[in-house]
Order: sequence, then structure tokens, then C-alpha cells
Amino acid sequence: MKQFGTIFQFELVNYLKNKVFAGITLFLVAAIAVIMFFPRLTGSNEEGGGAEEIVAGMEESGSDSAVVAGDGEVILLSVTGVDEKEKAQKAWEAFGQTFPGYQVVLTQEDVGVLKDKVASGEAECAFVLDGFTSYTYYVNNLSMYDAKAGAVDETLKNLHYMDALMKSGVEEEAAGEVLSVVITHETENLGKDQMKNFFYTYAMIFALYLVILLYGQMVATNVATEKSSRAMELLITSAKPVSMMFGKVLASCAAGFLQLVAVFGSAFLFYNLNKGYWGNVAIVTYIFDMPLELLAYMLIFFVLGFLIYAFLFGAIGSTVSKVEDINTSVMPLTLLFVAGFMVVIFSMTGGGIDNIWMRVCSYVPFTSPMAMFTRIAMSTVPLHEILISIAILVASVVGIGYVSAKIYRVGVLLYGSKMKLSEIVKAIQKSS
Repeated sequence: MKQFGTIFQFELVNYLKNKVFAGITLFLVAAIAVIMFFPRLTGSNEEGGGAEEIVAGMEESGSDSAVVAGDGEVILLSVTGVDEKEKAQKAWEAFGQTFPGYQVVLTQEDVGVLKDKVASGEAECAFVLDGFTSYTYYVNNLSMYDAKAGAVDETLKNLHYMDALMKSGVEEEAAGEVLSVVITHETENLGKDQMKNFFYTYAMIFALYLVILLYGQMVATNVATEKSSRAMELLITSAKPVSMMFGKVLASCAAGFLQLVAVFGSAFLFYNLNKGYWGNVAIVTYIFDMPLELLAYMLIFFVLGFLIYAFLFGAIGSTVSKVEDINTSVMPLTLLFVAGFMVVIFSMTGGGIDNIWMRVCSYVPFTSPMAMFTRIAMSTVPLHEILISIAILVASVVGIGYVSAKIYRVGVLLYGSKMKLSEIVKAIQKSS
């Protein structure tokens, strides 16, 4: 136990003194600070020229245009297929209600001019209406999440219905009441709100992904470096291989956990200092509204999942004689972990949290730290399933740790070409 404590302390101090470790941690904390303080820093700035200034400028230039009051990017609107100015006015007012965060400019400029303004960035986009049933949408670099065209479809459909009803003799007020009817509904969620929980679940899964790959690789590299420099031969005479293996792995686990605490702890602190400036930004609110129960589950699955991979990375590192061979040796293990990560991410984005793949992965120790945690966060999982998954993980950590220690004891004393799995098994049997 004393040997383990000495090795653990030595390895942990080396991690904390490592300039790369400290630099990455400080960079992440600084980046989070900039993001969290951004609304406070920009909130006191004077607002740019509003709609009134644009109107004044157009009046001075004699342009036959109008602007809906509001701050934001400019949307150009040209109504070429409507002869009556009243209808053009209605379209302009409707667009102002459809895009409240934009400055909607009603203009009679040529289509070529509108396209140039959009291409140059002077305007966000332009709509050229040929009546209420047809239009052309001009935009520079169409975003995959662009929903403006769909919103305009619905707006013009209502304008067309209104115009048709009025032509049929229905009074404008009555037609407006028919089209503006509001459908109300209530949603009673009996389980988890997947959209609300998606953001912090993704953040935690991605953090676990990075920490396991980063520190697992570091464990393997450290072991291979000591072996290639022959320092391992000296260390193995003064300490038991099991103590060395567990000391290195648990030190890397502690370093990774401390780094996560520093990053997420600073994010939580900076958010609370600037909470009033974030207003009602749903994504930010959801991320920092993580239940304590889920945080406890995250800690359990993080530690157990990390230990499984760290033991395996350490065992693989002990079988390599050259540091240059580390990447190729750990590639199968890395691909296994990445495959599990992709299954979880695809299931999250597809909304199928409880699909057959996720259920199977919830009990496989190499994937359960991510899969079961995701199901707990975004679905309703019976307690006995959670306990079974944790029990399998604990048993796997003990078993893999025991086997990895045996591989480590044999591997650190064998040099030459890369060891095959059959050779490792035979060496373990002889040493037992």
C-alpha cells in the first residue's frame, strides 16, 4: 500500500506540473470566462443605428422604401406582382411580424441590385414576391438550419386566404378573426424532457470522450517511455508491478477528474456571476440546470469507464518497446471506444435513446459509461437496470485491472518486436 501511495503521489504531481496539462486547463478556463462574461461586456455598449436612422437616410436619398422598426440584419422585400399599394403594404407589415428580430425594408429596386446587396453582406437576404402565391428567395450561403422560406410560405398563405375571403364578400375584420384563431394545447411530460436535457448530456459525454482518449493515451505513452529508456528495469526492482500499474492509472484518473472540476466548476461560477445578463437563453439555462442526481451518476460512470480504458491502455503500453509503436498498438481499443461514442451520438440526435443498440451498449462495459448515462439523462430507466450496469462495470474494472497488471508485469520485461496476443497469454501462464 505504501508503494502504491508513493507512485500515485509521484505520478499525480508530474501531471499537475506538466506544462501542457496546466496550459490546456488555463486555456479552457479562460475561454469559458470570455464566453460567460461576453453578455456583460457587450451589454453596456451603445446600440447601433436603429430603424429610425435608416428611414432618415432613405428619406434623404429619395429612395421609395420603408423600414419596419427593429434591430438586427436587413431583409429586403420587393413586391413586383401586386399592383395595389395596399397589398404591398400588407405584405410588408406581415413580414415585419414574421421576422421581429430583423429590419424589413420594402423596396422597388431592381432584382440585380437586391442580389448585389445580399452577396456583399449589406442585407441578410431578399424576397421578391410575384403576388401572394409565388416568390424568389435570395440568400448568400444558405444555412442548413435556414427556416426563413418556410416562415414566408405560411405568411403568404395567410395573406392569400385573407385576400380570397375579402373578394368573396367577407369583411376584413371577420376574415382576420378566422385566420388568427389561436390553437391552445397543454403538454404533460411524464418522463424526461429530451430537448432540455440534450445539451448538458452532450457536454458530459463529449468531456468523457476527450478525457478517456487523452489520458488513456498518456498512460500508454508514459509506460512505453519508461520501458524504452530502461528506467522500468530499475523501478520494477523496488516496487511491485501491480502497485505501479494501479498508481499510474489512478493518478491519471485523478488528474483528469481535477481538470474536469476546474473547467466545469469555473463555467458554473462564471455563469452564476453573469446569470442576469444571459436572460432567457434556453440552451445556456438547460446546460447549467443539471440535477445533482444526474451529476452523481456522471461521476460514477466517468470513474469506472475511465479506469477500464486506462488499465487497458497501460497494459498495451507495457507490451511496446518503442514509443513510436504506441499509436498502432492502441488503435483497435481507440476504434472500439469511438464506435461506442458514435452509437450514443447518433442515438441522441435521432431521438432513439432507448433503441436496441443503446440497450445493448448499456450493459457492455466498454460502452456503458456513455450509453447508460445518456439513457439516464434523457429517458426513464428502471433502477434495477442502472444497478446491473454499474455492477457489471465494477466487476469489469476489477477483472480488467487484474489481467492488465499481469500483462504489465510480463510486458515491461520483454523487449524486441511487438508482442502478439498469443505470446502475452503464454508469458502470463508461465509467470503464474
